[in-house]
Amino acid sequence: MGSFANIGIPGLILIIVILLLLFGPSKLPELGKAIGQTLKEFRNSTKEVIDSNQNEKQ
Repeated sequence: MGSFANIGIPGLILIIVILLLLFGPSKLPELGKAIGQTLKEFRNSTKEVIDSNQNEKQ
């Protein structure tokens, strides 16, 4: 997430405008939900890998 921290507010607004133009306002809630679920699954799987690595070291 380090690269996303450098975007700032103007960059975030630009990304939102581009998404609105590409997908339209009716698709954005679905897109946001899908992105949120993907990030949640990614975090969970990353946590599992880290936990298993720590258990192997012990």
